[in-house]
Amino acid sequence: MATRIGLTGGIGSGKSTVLAMLQALGAAAIDADAISRATTASGGAAIAAIARQFGPEFIAVDGALDRARMREQAYAQPQARRALEQIIHPLVGEEIERQVQAALAAGTRSIVFDIPLLVESTRWRPQLDRVLVVDCSPETQVARVVARSGLAPEEVRTIIAAQAPRALRLAAADVVICNEGLSLDALRHEVQQAAQSFGL
Repeated sequence: MATRIGLTGGIGSGKSTVLAMLQALGAAAIDADAISRATTASGGAAIAAIARQFGPEFIAVDGALDRARMREQAYAQPQARRALEQIIHPLVGEEIERQVQAALAAGTRSIVFDIPLLVESTRWRPQLDRVLVVDCSPETQVARVVARSGLAPEEVRTIIAAQAPRALRLAAADVVICNEGLSLDALRHEVQQAAQSFGL
């Protein structure tokens, strides 16, 4: 049986880099966020249901979900977010299961689930063998995201505040990689150590 690893970390923690390193070591990666985005892209599996539930004005001219408009709606009305999740989550679940079966059929020893909301969502933990958290200080998160995205520091702090608290993530972790002041080589070494404990 493949080990099922949940990977999470705050914005700017280096989670994507760690995921790429785990893939290089032979892990299969399942990106819940990318799957979710694909359902609301042009031609995505959720588009028809979203148009029915919210109205055609929530679909952009390119046929994808109008993210900005939906974000405003979801912030203004919590029930709108729940309605959207009820459309998207089952579709995401089906696609994740398809990818898991494909990875198992290929003989993968470890499947890494990249789950941004792992800590916030109660449904994930029972499906995982281990939880790997990539951690760094909030100051480092802000500096990295500002450097890569051009967002203002206060915008980044707002995003961080909307994510699970750092202490909650750390409390949920079986393994923590502290990605603070590490070179890529040093980070790679940390990832290899963690991967060995997962049987990779």
